[in-house]
Amino acid sequence: MKTIFEMGAPGRHAVMPAPLDVPAASLPDAVKRDTPLALPELSELDVVRHFTQLSRRNFGVDSHYYPLGSCTMKYNPKIMEAIGALPGFTRLHPFTAMTDAYRKICQGALEVVCEMERLLAEVSGMTAACLQPMAGAHGELTGALLIAAYHKAQNGVLRDTLLIPDSAHGTNPASAVMAGFKTVTIPSNAQGVVDFDAYAALMGEHVAGVMLTCPNTHGLFEPRVADMALLAHENGALMYYDGANLNAIVGRCRPGDLGFDVMHFNLHKTFATPHGMGGPGSGAIAVGERLVPFLPNPRVVKDGGTYTLQDSAQSIGRIAPFFGNFLVALRAYAYLRAVGAEGLKTVSENAVLNANYVLARLRDVWRPAYDGLCMHECVLSAATFASKHGIRALDVAKALLDRGFHAPTVYFPLTVKEGLMIEPTETESRETLDAFCDAMLDIARLAETDADVLHQAPRTMPVGRLNEAQAAKNLDCACTG
Repeated sequence: MKTIFEMGAPGRHAVMPAPLDVPAASLPDAVKRDTPLALPELSELDVVRHFTQLSRRNFGVDSHYYPLGSCTMKYNPKIMEAIGALPGFTRLHPFTAMTDAYRKICQGALEVVCEMERLLAEVSGMTAACLQPMAGAHGELTGALLIAAYHKAQNGVLRDTLLIPDSAHGTNPASAVMAGFKTVTIPSNAQGVVDFDAYAALMGEHVAGVMLTCPNTHGLFEPRVADMALLAHENGALMYYDGANLNAIVGRCRPGDLGFDVMHFNLHKTFATPHGMGGPGSGAIAVGERLVPFLPNPRVVKDGGTYTLQDSAQSIGRIAPFFGNFLVALRAYAYLRAVGAEGLKTVSENAVLNANYVLARLRDVWRPAYDGLCMHECVLSAATFASKHGIRALDVAKALLDRGFHAPTVYFPLTVKEGLMIEPTETESRETLDAFCDAMLDIARLAETDADVLHQAPRTMPVGRLNEAQAAKNLDCACTG
């Protein structure tokens, strides 16, 4: 396929701007180009066709099933996209909210911020929320900073450690260290959940908090989460909830009711706003009563009939410009208002049902990492196929591309050898799930009968199997002007 620079011809053009209705500006010679602008010259139709053809080469949530576990790109309802594009929101300059003289012209946007934070607090069972964090990991960092600020304000025992399970997302320890903490790993037991005895042995006056994903990345609900929270609080530590897997319990179980003090949401995952190739994420946080004074400044509050800004003297300060990725939060706000409380219950029901359907269809061929039912995602292992036939999780991922499916998450969590983490989300139909399961079963058959075919996958994509080690060692940084 030609690049767009190879397709043009001199003098060809697309839509031309309207004639100037103001006098043309005269630029000084010193700032004028010496050479023509090196842009391709094409018709509008050529441009549209070129980028449409490029888009068809990609896998995206609008065109393919996207079973990535733990950070799934789920369907983005198009009505939410329309709301997120309303000019009354998109044309607002963010500085209007920061200036007393202009704040009156963005009251609608400030109302969205205030109401969205209220809804997130209600959904999570917390006291207050903040939209500033701009991604899930940024929300983790903010939560860790809040824990640090809280303990510093207590003027008590030095607490310098966060306890984190071995199945945690890798951003958990990274965020903890960035906030100035040491990290200690809590091991999982044979059932794939936190070893409570080991956890209890690690708890002490030096522990500032516990970072826990529930359900965990093994796809399992932590059965002793309330006991863990009780023990942490008895020792003066706080509980942090990693909200990446909230869509397994949303509408039915609130982290605040389980004993958590602070959490982050992945609005792009749980509340259906774009992420990855679709747009930026959002890692909004919610906190219990004891952490409210430390929330990032400024907070939007309603004073009579007017929305204004309020600062706290104990705040950790700004952690993002303005109010984070506002349009992502706007889409999520519209989604929450559309589905309501009962809709959220249906979300978690269907997410768990879909994951267990996939697990039931595949478990006799692809070994589950742990026994029993799963929550919103199931974790399988290709270890048996790797040892018997040399087919690893990476081969499975590449073979799925040839069959029209984006690959699931592979080699995560690190506690599962040759892991395949599959998350259907609540949005996929049974027909789609059956087609995916049929593809997985076909790959298993080929692993036993013609393994070389899988080693060569993908064979139908614009780009075949790359040698990633060589690509990393031999970087081609050449640029074309």
